[in-house]
Amino acid sequence: MNKDLNLLDDEQAVEIFKALANQTRVSILQMLKDPDSNFSTQAHVIKDEGFEGGVCVSDIRSKTGISQSTTSQYLSILLQCGLVEMKRIGQWTYYRRNEETIKRFERYICQNI
Repeated sequence: MNKDLNLLDDEQAVEIFKALANQTRVSILQMLKDPDSNFSTQAHVIKDEGFEGGVCVSDIRSKTGISQSTTSQYLSILLQCGLVEMKRIGQWTYYRRNEETIKRFERYICQNI
């Protein structure tokens, strides 16, 4: 981690660039930017759970048209570099964008590239 907690270090930025080097992963992030417009109502996400905006893996898979295993792999890559957050609620797994990491990545690009 960089001395400034609001900045990514080069290694973290490279991992994000790698994740964004795939059109489907970029599309997933774009869809998750406005989940209310891009996905049906998420029945199991309860406001009290503190995970508003989360979208079930099966809905993401349906929207992208790729297999369940590839969807899970892509979401795992996005999770590992910090671009998304995950929460299990009951038997379902939900993902949403990690806006803080996205803002940190934006600052990295503005200051370093």
